[in-house]
Amino acid sequence: MNSKEIWDIIDQNQDDLIRFCCDMIKIPSENPPCDVEGVTKFICDFLDSYQIPYTIVRPVPECPNILATFGKKGGKRVVFNGHCDVVPAGDPAKWDFPPYSGEIKDGRILGRGTSDMKCGLASSLYAIAMLAKHNAELEGEILYTIVPDEETGGYHGTQWLFEHGYIQGDWGIVPEPTGYDNIEVGQKGNLGMHITMTGRSAHGSLSPYVGQSAVERMLDLMQELKALRQIHGEYEGEIAQVMDVSKQVIKEIQKAPGVENCMDHVTVNFGVINGGTKYNMVADSCEAEIDCRVPIGVSGDQVQAKVSEIIAKMGLQDCCKVEYRGGRTGNYCSINDPIVLSAKRCAKELMDIDLITAYQWASSDTRYFRESGISTIQYGPSNAEGIHTYNETVDVKDVVNACKMYAGIILDLIG
Repeated sequence: MNSKEIWDIIDQNQDDLIRFCCDMIKIPSENPPCDVEGVTKFICDFLDSYQIPYTIVRPVPECPNILATFGKKGGKRVVFNGHCDVVPAGDPAKWDFPPYSGEIKDGRILGRGTSDMKCGLASSLYAIAMLAKHNAELEGEILYTIVPDEETGGYHGTQWLFEHGYIQGDWGIVPEPTGYDNIEVGQKGNLGMHITMTGRSAHGSLSPYVGQSAVERMLDLMQELKALRQIHGEYEGEIAQVMDVSKQVIKEIQKAPGVENCMDHVTVNFGVINGGTKYNMVADSCEAEIDCRVPIGVSGDQVQAKVSEIIAKMGLQDCCKVEYRGGRTGNYCSINDPIVLSAKRCAKELMDIDLITAYQWASSDTRYFRESGISTIQYGPSNAEGIHTYNETVDVKDVVNACKMYAGIILDLIG
């Protein structure tokens, strides 16, 4: 079987493919609270219908991970990884349509998870199902790991699977949203901080003369931590080339002044702050959650060292505690890797486009693959304006083309 043959098959069955996507969107799987049992059963029923073998492993009872396999054992292995959880829909009144509609309007599928990333998950599963149904002979194996908790860090999903030896392979494909004309070959690292600040309580009427407000200390520290945004990477060769493209891509998508700097600089987001007991008491405790994204070329250790330097300079060592999550640097694969070259070939033949290779300004479960030495790309259908916000959609034609892309890459690598 060659690419043209499987693409014709997908074209002939595209109504079934789109129905599969729509039905998956209709099943809420919000995380938190990691409510994924319904969509897990739906996916398993689909695999059963095509006689694709799978197992389910649960690090904790509420986190089922599906591991499906197809092909010839002992050869090269392509690992797909997709998450079935979605971020909460939020206030339904802010949507122009029901969040779990799954309907099609003006050539788009509507609903939470269409772009991130149920349509990428569904279209890649469908590509494998068509290969299985039509008895494609592979010289290698496909492993598909479908995880429940990417939206909350992947600790009981992809990370756990790697830690316990479930994932090994030669290439990886993660159908996270990128858009039809773009594959992501690298991404920033994710460094989260939980900061605890202590103070001395007193009557609020005596502030600032008596007591010491932990909230004020935290606010002062936050101002100083903005200096982390000055940390940036230095690049040459292939990385510099891809970085330049990536900065142009985000400028075109986000259209915000200076937004391209988030690609090669550390970003700092003060996400949550909680402190104090009552408005008329000097706060003796305060906590903050801070999200830093670390660019390729900068290590998490560099950022942590700068945080320690700032705390010491402010004299807060005895009242400030920082706990880190992640600590990873950015990760990437070469644009000359066979999986990247295959994606470019398929895009040119299928859509007559020169596929953009770029880095991602955020991070995802892909980091676990690249850190394990698996050359991995992200490629998935999406409309960026709805991701993690209201009115999420995806174009039907992009879903069909993505399905063809996945099938074509599989055949290039292990066909």
